This record gives sequence, structure tokens and C-alpha cells, in this order.
Amino acid sequence: MTAPRAVEPAVREHAALGEGPTWDPAARRLLWVDVLGSRVHTYDPATGRRTVMATGQHVGAAKPRAGGGLVVNLRDGVGLYDEDGAGFRWLVRDPAPGRRGNDAAVAPDGSLWAGTMRYDEAEGGGALTRIAPDGTATPVLPRVTVSNGTGWSPDGTLVYYVDSPTRRIDVCRVADDGGQVTDRRPLAVVEPGAGFPDGLTVDADGCIWVALWDGAAIRRYTPDGTLDRTVTLPVRRPTACAFGGPGLRDLYVTTARTGLTRPHPLAGSLLVLPGAGQGLAGIPFGG
Repeated sequence: MTAPRAVEPAVREHAALGEGPTWDPAARRLLWVDVLGSRVHTYDPATGRRTVMATGQHVGAAKPRAGGGLVVNLRDGVGLYDEDGAGFRWLVRDPAPGRRGNDAAVAPDGSLWAGTMRYDEAEGGGALTRIAPDGTATPVLPRVTVSNGTGWSPDGTLVYYVDSPTRRIDVCRVADDGGQVTDRRPLAVVEPGAGFPDGLTVDADGCIWVALWDGAAIRRYTPDGTLDRTVTLPVRRPTACAFGGPGLRDLYVTTARTGLTRPHPLAGSLLVLPGAGQGLAGIPFGG
């Protein structure tokens, strides 16, 4: 594998809480959100073209839909945007005072696994819920605190999950129906002082790449939980990572400025590590 170049800015931005990078293969662009800015961003690395769409409320994640448009994990539930961004409807509306949507991921079966958390990060105040394309909501992991990174092994039999305050990347076996998990156990633990695990992605080798909030780094763990690579970043609060670009070989990293008294000039920007590895083709939401 060719050695990657140094981390560089892809999009210079001042997002309060950049999150959820996702490659949209149909549009050949990267999606990402500013949670607290209530914005969905797109970036085409071939042309440099960018768009920004306001969502009207805090948005934890935005993912492409199979028929065009976006599915979004908002403060008050999960909604759908049409392809032109003009039309919107709720798929699951479930507002709760003091709670918002956070990270989300599309499973191999086309369902959305959407996380929630309380604004005050109260223990057990969030959940991970499977949203089927028809809007059926099924609890997967109740009583989590800060629901974050979720990703599947290349064969789809395992799911990796982060509840950030635990400092763990957990692994679970996915049930045959794809809607439930069993045998949850810690795969890796981030030691005190190294930051908190946040968003993650899984590469074609089955390795797990995770952003370390307050750790200024991305780590890669092998499927058996061994740490085999650390990428140091110029920002203190990376939030998530995803492969994109031609051949899915470039690793994109979202970052945050929120809570920092002296943020780095690139805090809140979208970063890229060219040639970092080989990503997996993403699945669009089936609804």
C-alpha cells in the first residue's frame, strides 16, 4: 500500500461541531454536518464545489437515500429530504425535551441506525435505534449516554459501536434478521489521557478507524482489537472519519471548535488524509 501524504484541509470551515462524513457514490461527493450550526455540507473533491443546506434544527447525521435525497437524524427525529432539498417530511418524529439526534449509520440492509443523546449528556439518556425504510423504529441499544460511531464488518455479521463516555469500541454480533445485536463486548479501550472515541469507519480489511475527541488523532484497530496505526492531527477535537474520493482511498475527517477557548485555525474544517487505505462502498438508506 502506498504511504499516505500528510493530513491537509479539504474544506476550510468554522463548524461548531462538524460530524458524520459520508461518501455519496451516486453524486461523487462527501456529505457532512455541523450539528450545532444546523447545516448539511457537501463537497465535491474533483471540482471543489460546495453546498450548504440549513435544516432548521440541530442535525446529527445526513446520509444519501437510494432514490435520491437525504435521510437526516435531527433533534426531533428522523426526516427525509427530496433530491433537490426542497421537500421535507418526517419519517419518525419523536421529540423529547433536552434530547437530540447524534451520529447515525446505514446498515447493510439499508436501514438507518440512529443514535440520540441528551444535551446535558446525562448517563443513559440516549439510545441506538434501527429505523427501517418504512419508518418502523426498533430499539437496538437502549440507555446509552453519547451514541456515536457505528459501523459493520465487511461481511455484515458484526457491528462496532461507540458510547463515548465508556472509552470503548464495542463489538456485537448482528442477528440473522439484521435488526438486533447479541454478544456485546469491548473490542478496544482508549486509555485515559488519549481522548474519547467518537465517530468510526471500517475499511476493506475489516479494520476500525476511530476519531479521538480531545485526543488530536485518528486510530486504526485491527479486527481483534490491536492498535496498529495512529494518525496525529493538527486539531484537538476530531469527531469522525470516512473513506471517499476516487477508489475510496482518501480518509476524510470532520472536526469541532465547540468548547475550545483557543481553537486551532483548522478546527471546524474538513480534513483529508490522501491515500490512507481502502474503504468499503457505502449503502444508501432504503427509504
